[in-house]
Amino acid sequence: MQLDFSPAFARYEAIAAEADAAFAKVSEMCPDFVSCGEGCSDCCHALFDLTFIEALYLNHQFNKAFPPGPARDAVLERANKADRDAAILKRKAFRAGEQGVSTREILDSMSRERIRCPLLGDNDRCVLYRFRPVTCRLYGVPLEISGEARTCGNTGFTPGGRYPTVKIEKLQDRLVLLSQEVVGALPTKLPLLGEMLVPVSFALVTEFDDDYLGLLTEDDLVRTPEAPAPQPQPVQQPLQATLGTPAPAVNCGSCGETAGSSACASCGGSTSWVLPGPDGAPAGKED
Repeated sequence: MQLDFSPAFARYEAIAAEADAAFAKVSEMCPDFVSCGEGCSDCCHALFDLTFIEALYLNHQFNKAFPPGPARDAVLERANKADRDAAILKRKAFRAGEQGVSTREILDSMSRERIRCPLLGDNDRCVLYRFRPVTCRLYGVPLEISGEARTCGNTGFTPGGRYPTVKIEKLQDRLVLLSQEVVGALPTKLPLLGEMLVPVSFALVTEFDDDYLGLLTEDDLVRTPEAPAPQPQPVQQPLQATLGTPAPAVNCGSCGETAGSSACASCGGSTSWVLPGPDGAPAGKED
C-alpha cells in the first residue's frame, strides 16, 4: 500500500526546528558554556531511543540518501553491531532489575554506557546530520529529564550553577502524540505501534513495509467493519513551553536586572535550573 507520510513529516520537522531554536537560544544566553562544534562526537555515543515518527522519518531520509551500495552497507553493518551491543546492555539492565537494583540506579548506569551511533562516519561526522533526531539537536545544553537538570560533561556548564534548561520531555511528549496520531490514521492491526521506542540502529535496519506496520489487507477489510480513521489535530506549543520555570539566582544583580527576570543575563530568569552538585545530588527548581 502506498502511504504518504509527508504531512506528518512536515509536523515532525516543525518540532525539530523548535529544538534547534531552543538550542540556539541557550547558546545565545550562554555563549561561553556551549562547546559543541564540528568534530565533537561525544553525543554520537549516547544511548537514547526514538519515537515512532522519528524512526519512520530517519528511515525515510536514510533510504533517500543511501541507495544500495557500499556506503549503505557500511552504515547497516555499523547498525547491526550497535543493535548487538545495545541488546547486551539491555540484558544487563534487566538482570540488575531482577537483583533489586533501583530503576534510578539502572538508568544512571545506562546513561554512562557508550555505543557508537551507526550514522557516525569514519571521519567522526554524522552522515545524516541534517536529519538527525531531536535528542541529537539538544545535546550540549542543560536538559531537564525526570525533574533533574543534566548536561554534557564536555561543556562549560558547571555543577551547582544556574543555567537556562530545556524541558526536552515536553518535546518528546509531542513526538509521542504525533506518533500515535499517525498510527491512529492507518488501517493497522497494531494500534500500539505509535508508542514504540527504538534505537537509531533499529530505525535504519527496519523496513517499514505493510507487514511491519500491520496494515489490513483487502480480505481483512471485507471481514472487518470499517470505522472512520481519527483525524490528526495540529499540536502547537510556543517555544517557551519547552523551557524551565522561575529560579531567582543567588547573589544575582551583576547585570543590573531583577533577580529571576527574563532579562537577567546571569541566571536566564524563567529558564534557569540548578545543575547537580559534585556529589551527584538531584537538581531541582528553586522557588
